[in-house]
Amino acid sequence: MNKPVQAVIFDLDGVITDTAEYHYEAWKVLAEELNIPFSRAFNEELKGVSRTDSLEKILAHGGRERDFTEAEKEALADKKNDYYLTLIQRINPADVLPGILAFIADIKERGLKTGIASASKNAFTVIESLGLTGQFDIIVDSKKIKQGKPHPEIFMTAASLLHVDADACIGVEDAVAGVDAIKGAGMFAVAIGPKESFSHADLVYGSTAELSLDQILDCCKQA
Repeated sequence: MNKPVQAVIFDLDGVITDTAEYHYEAWKVLAEELNIPFSRAFNEELKGVSRTDSLEKILAHGGRERDFTEAEKEALADKKNDYYLTLIQRINPADVLPGILAFIADIKERGLKTGIASASKNAFTVIESLGLTGQFDIIVDSKKIKQGKPHPEIFMTAASLLHVDADACIGVEDAVAGVDAIKGAGMFAVAIGPKESFSHADLVYGSTAELSLDQILDCCKQA
């Protein structure tokens, strides 16, 4: 990176907390109502993808992409969200992933800004349930953008709202589509997950517990 780091922008699901299981359960209920087979393997294809695009993938998977009007699809997406909102009522501060609180504290000690860039329309609700509302300078969810990940719009919007240049930001993601969005925005990309899954990431950690700001900043200087 040519510029000093000014901000760290996080994805929410799979990085700050793991709501993937709740998304899976909610989509599975909806898919079964539509007589569409839904497995955990197929659910992996929905990681980092917006609700609308996820629904399109599910309908195509079941050969039913032409069976619904746009208004009906919107109603189906809302129905899934109702299921999800019921499920996430269980979320509490204990659900923050390992290492995240210390990592955020380290970021703030360095005087860097923090943001959330999440495909979820429920990001504000989840952050509040986790007790982290005051930890992020801005939150960008799918309501604020037109293009979902892997398009870089959500990360570019986050940088703009933080009043920093995109190429002075670090993005943290757990999905391939999210890493592609980070790189598309011109940011340094940190991925959480199996190294072989993230060939485009600048740095990969197996879990959030391994996150090290010192190491990330060192790698940024070399990039």
